[in-house]
Order: sequence, then C-alpha cells, then structure tokens
Amino acid sequence: MSDSHETDKNIEMWKIKKLIKGLESARGNGTSMISLIMPPRDQVSRVTKMLGDEYGTASNIKSRVNRQSVLGAITSAQQRLKLYNRVPPNGLVLYTGTIVTDDGKEKKVTIDFEPFKPINASLYLCDNKFHTEALSELLESDDKFGFIIMDGNGTLFGTLSGNTREVLHKFSVDLPKKHGRGGQSALRFARLRMEKRHNYVRKTAELATQFFINPATSQPNVAGLILAGSADFKTELSQSDMFDQRLQCKILNVVDVSYGGESGFNQAIELSAEILANVKFIQEKKLIGKYFEEISQDTGKYVFGVDDTLKALEMGAVETLMVWENLDVNRFVLKHSATGEIIIKHLNKEGEADQSNFRDQSTNAELEVQEKTSLLEWFANEYKKFGCTLEFVTNKSQEGSQFCRGFGGIGGILRYQLDIRSFDDLDDDEGVYEDSD
Repeated sequence: MSDSHETDKNIEMWKIKKLIKGLESARGNGTSMISLIMPPRDQVSRVTKMLGDEYGTASNIKSRVNRQSVLGAITSAQQRLKLYNRVPPNGLVLYTGTIVTDDGKEKKVTIDFEPFKPINASLYLCDNKFHTEALSELLESDDKFGFIIMDGNGTLFGTLSGNTREVLHKFSVDLPKKHGRGGQSALRFARLRMEKRHNYVRKTAELATQFFINPATSQPNVAGLILAGSADFKTELSQSDMFDQRLQCKILNVVDVSYGGESGFNQAIELSAEILANVKFIQEKKLIGKYFEEISQDTGKYVFGVDDTLKALEMGAVETLMVWENLDVNRFVLKHSATGEIIIKHLNKEGEADQSNFRDQSTNAELEVQEKTSLLEWFANEYKKFGCTLEFVTNKSQEGSQFCRGFGGIGGILRYQLDIRSFDDLDDDEGVYEDSD
C-alpha cells in the first residue's frame, strides 16, 4: 500500500515539474500574467474582494493594450474562483493570463489545481511571467529520517524531516567499566559486563522497533535510519540479530560522533547531510542497478525500448516500469482514411518530422491524427491498468545516464521470464507499435 502511495506521490511531483517547466518558459505582453496562490484555510471571499480592488486599480492603466490584457486576466481569475466555495485542504494554485506562443500568436491560459501536499505560501503577482518559486518548494523532499545516537552513557531516538528535528525519547544507562581488579572473579566481572551490554543493545533494538515501525502497516515510518555514537555500540546494534530486519535495510549510514545525547544528534545530522540529500539519488541507483543486474545475468526478466516495453505491458508482465523523466516521445492515435482502422504509433521528434510515418506504407493512404499525447503523460494516467509500479528516473547518476543513453530511457523489470522476440510475428489486435528511436 505504501509503495502505491509513494508511486502516486512521485507521479504528482513529475506533473508539477512538467508544469513548472511550461510555466517558466511562458512569456506575455505587459503585466498580464497573474500568479495566485492561496494557502489552506484561506478565504475565497477575501481573494475575490482583493481581485475586485485590483480590477478598479487596473482600470487606470494608461496603455490601452496593457489595460485590456490585465483586466482580462483579472476577470479570468474571478470567473475561475467562482467554481470554488472554499479553498481545498492543500490550498489552491491559479495561473491565468495571455501568453505569446512560439509562432508569435497570443493565447489565453488558465490553470488551477490543488497541490498534492499543503502549500504554505500566499501570493498575488501581476507580471510579464508566471512565478513558480512556491511550486518548486513543493518538490523539496519532506521525507522523515530516524536517528539513533547510542554510546556508553545512553541512547537518544530522534527524527529529522526537512529542517525540523524532534527528539522522540532518550534514556541513560549505567554500564560497569573495564577494570583490572577481581583476581579470580575477573571472569565473573567480565561476564556481568557483557550481560549488561547485551541487555542495553536489546533494549535499544526493542525501542527502535517501537519508534520507527508503524504498527498499522508493520512497515518503517522513516525513509532511512542513521546510527551514530562515540563507542562501538552503534556497530554492534547494526549487526545484532535483535535489531529488526525491516529497519536493518533502512540504515543509510553509521557515523562516529564525539558526544552522546542532543549534541551527538546535531553532529550526526551535520555528518549525514550529504547522504540525506541524496536519498532519492541512492534509491534510483539501487533500482537501475537491479535492472542492470537482470541484464548482466541474462535472466530474461527485463525489457527496454518503447516497442518491447509496450508489448510486455499489454501482457501484464511488467512489474516495475522505468521511464526517463524527460523522455521526448509522443503517442499518436491515427485513423486510416480509407479503412477507418485505428493505428497507434510512438514517435520522437525525428519520427514526427518524417511524413512517411503518417501514411500507410502499402497503399500510401493518409493517416489522420485523432489524438496526440506525451507518452510520459499517458503512462502516468494509465500505468495502474497494467498492474505495474511506475518509476521516473533522472540521468544525473552514472547508472541513470547509461539507462537513458544506452536503453532509450524506457524499460522495465518483468515479473517472469519473457522472450519478446518470439511475439514479433504475432499480429497485435491493439494496433501497430512503432519505435522510432
């Protein structure tokens, strides 16, 4: 369940990234582009009144063209706000205005949506561009990380989310020190000391499960764990059988700190800053590493390229669909002008420029474009129908770059072994797939 929630979140983030890219490149004439952001619990009536006041002020703009475009944008914003009785739980984002397209034509644009997580910003700006800074902040990770600071004096459990740190629990312990006294009792002292250490590690492991495992889902409630301390207790804990296996696989780093308690917590955060910033990066490297492992071992449980990946999807064989977040391929639904047959093609920029892709090869009849969508968008909307998880990857890591360049930026890890080539001779009822990479 948590995996599907994570996938949905990743898709929402990808959609916001795509939207930001489009909004940032848009430009208008004069100050006719309105950026309006309303935080949760804001009042629609307050913003409506403010827009009314702005309309009155804008009526005094001397330039007729500029005045009309600003008044038009304010009217569009007012009309769109009438659709809302109240601000949605996560706030409301509204962009409206007249933009100039690449071919010099003017086009009215109005975009309004509720973000995928609460937006804590209030904004009203009339400019010659859209302001997306607050949206970019939504993309910053709000993952929660767990910290266990463990030394000979006690243990502290804490969490870090964004720039908010919280101490969940701390306890102190009085462990016997090593000493040379005891004569014949030295072994007994050593045994007691080891027993106390063992009990201390066990107590810490039990509390870690209590704080970092969600009882409702039986899954970790943190994205990663950092173990820190000044003695070798942290290493002992990480390798101990008493430490929950579900948490063991979440350990991101084991660090040496000079202090225990809260000072050690702060030091551990500083020392792990780079790793925490790269968690997404690490997860991506793991995913692509697993994909490359399937290829190097030639298990037959992998697929790459638009054509083969879509065939495997149709068969329900894909477990994890991996797509480069900037994949530039469009999905065309084409209709044969003579027979009325529907044909589906997937073309990149070069493929779109080649007119032969829009004609039937045997009869030279024209293929009418019924629908054109970005393949990425189609995946984001349809992936659930194929029973797979969808992962967007970047080309920022070495593995990601290799996946994008060498494998066309699209592929999948399969549920079972499949030889796609053996299906090439079979006619596909759904249509014709063409990969122009």
